[in-house]
Amino acid sequence: MKNLTLKNIAKACNGSYFGPEADFEKEITDITTDSRKVQKGGLFAAIVGERADGHTFIPSVFEKGALCVLCEKAPQNCSGAYILVESTQKALMGIAEFYRQQLKVKVVGVTGSVGKTSTKEMIASVLSEKYRVLKTLGNFNNELGLPLTVFRLREEDEVAVLEMGINHFGEMHRLSKIARPDICVITNIGTCHLEFLGDRDGVLKAKSEIFDFISSDGKIILNGDDDKLAGLQEMKGITPSFFGMESRCEIWADAVESAGLKGVRCTIHDRTKSFRVLIPIPGEHMVQNALAATAVGEAMGMTAEEISRGIEKLQALPGRFRVMEHRGVTVVDDCYNANPVSMKASLEAFAGAAQGRKIAVLGDMGELGPEEKKLHEDVGVFAGKTDISRYICVGRLCRNLAEALRKTNAQADVIAVDTTEEALAGLPQWIREGDAVLVKASHFMHFEKIVDALTRNEE
Repeated sequence: MKNLTLKNIAKACNGSYFGPEADFEKEITDITTDSRKVQKGGLFAAIVGERADGHTFIPSVFEKGALCVLCEKAPQNCSGAYILVESTQKALMGIAEFYRQQLKVKVVGVTGSVGKTSTKEMIASVLSEKYRVLKTLGNFNNELGLPLTVFRLREEDEVAVLEMGINHFGEMHRLSKIARPDICVITNIGTCHLEFLGDRDGVLKAKSEIFDFISSDGKIILNGDDDKLAGLQEMKGITPSFFGMESRCEIWADAVESAGLKGVRCTIHDRTKSFRVLIPIPGEHMVQNALAATAVGEAMGMTAEEISRGIEKLQALPGRFRVMEHRGVTVVDDCYNANPVSMKASLEAFAGAAQGRKIAVLGDMGELGPEEKKLHEDVGVFAGKTDISRYICVGRLCRNLAEALRKTNAQADVIAVDTTEEALAGLPQWIREGDAVLVKASHFMHFEKIVDALTRNEE
């Protein structure tokens, strides 16, 4: 890893080095917090977690060939070098900031209340048509995950597409300090994390910290259909460009046409050209993601043909509106996470694209603050206006959603239960061959169990 000698690491994280002098100038090969993934010549960072203390694995990582460990407590009878710090997690952030600046890679930072991951995936798919791209994997988008993503970069990588997620003020400032983005993308300002950020103005303020360390010649790309973002003007001396569904934006789309669960077609325009494209994931909200990726692709000098190919090669991730067929049932796995905006978008996309009897299995949405009851009710009102045949509402908060749904549509077929386990027990009698089933809730509801139950092969 370029310039990541133990000497530079200790300096970057204000740590104290203990070990052989001969190792002090050696470059490490890798950084990990997982003792099972330690590589020869690598650095193991011992994190004190909720379930395990990484310090207990220090002896085993040296047996696997680790060059050094990063730790908060001096290990006993240590057989290798170690760097002692006050906080391992904060140390990793300092090291990641240093390492990022050793590389010539272009960084695209992606944030927003809804659609960060799907937009990040779309951007990475487009850029991969021309560049060697590294992207955030899974949920590695926070103050621990972002440094670990940065550590995956190598000198041959040309672009990094980094998802940046936060739920408190100040977090995005620290993430931006690590990422040093060349292009900043904000998907929207919604009602996520209101428990900590207060209201949408608070969300805008927190997300806008992404600009704090943008490069001086950087680009800012915003959703022009979002009322909070549309009002932003010059930031850090940079005038933003906008994407959206209206021609006042620099990049816009029209002629949107559903292709069922195969995706959605649209025509994308800029000021000089247009192209028709099939986005291979259903839902009109996916058009916004394609527009954001088009804007980034153009900022990176790509042609319309390259951008179009990248959009059409997009593949859905588990838990992100992934469509599966199993024993005559179509399952739409959208269970990675949920908030009011994404819940409504998924319901709309599912209702418009699915065939056969449509069933939505919905669970509680978290981190909504004092308005959580009302926000669930709002989704219930929205749901009552769709043509979905049956709703299975799971969880304490979803009782409010179910009640509002019934008030909106007295004919609605609504089943309400308190736990995921109750839902699992009822699935065989509630779902039959030929049905299409949407599965969506916040991550803590563990709706991946429902997806598994609907798609696994019984022995």
